[in-house]
Amino acid sequence: MARVLLSLWSCLLGLFLVTLVQSSGLPMSNASTVRPATADSTGLRTLQARYKTVAKQLTQLMPTQPYILVDTARNHLYIKRQDQVMLDALASTGSGTILDKPGDAKGQWIFDTPRGEFAVQTRLVNPVWVKPDWAFIEEGLEVPKSQADRLEPGVLGEYALGFGKGYFIHGTLYTRLLGKNVTHGCIRLNDDDLKSVYRLARVGTPILIF
Repeated sequence: MARVLLSLWSCLLGLFLVTLVQSSGLPMSNASTVRPATADSTGLRTLQARYKTVAKQLTQLMPTQPYILVDTARNHLYIKRQDQVMLDALASTGSGTILDKPGDAKGQWIFDTPRGEFAVQTRLVNPVWVKPDWAFIEEGLEVPKSQADRLEPGVLGEYALGFGKGYFIHGTLYTRLLGKNVTHGCIRLNDDDLKSVYRLARVGTPILIF
């Protein structure tokens, strides 16, 4: 929960201020302006002091090291350090499409980017994609029995950062599709942005996806 607060602290501050204004009985129009000394100016100064105190407390909770923030609705990946945006990258995230498992197998594959709190678990150079069953089924191909037939180098870019359960931040051959929800759950970037993420992120770097 702490990491969610770190990334959404400004929203919480705004909500906190509105709550204080409502509880104080002051008109909402006073939330952002300081009026000359009146009957309610003392209450407004008290409210502003409480706002600054909470703002300071939340700012102190923010990580001092870079962290990754992924907006799947706008398809952007950010690297931030406290309030500083170190990278704003156009991305592609999960399409949300569904593929039924074949034959007698029960269930479905849902190609969506997971939401929540994660961390970089692996950092790979020149990664090789090990194609899962769904990649062959989606193309109408027979699933191979040999592991060697699943290996596909060169499609993930120069780097890949894994954050669990087969999900990666990686490159793409289809840069024209960046900004769209087209992936099977991974997060795609162009080569330059991927290189920046690889350079700035370490194993353990927090990732918040929403």
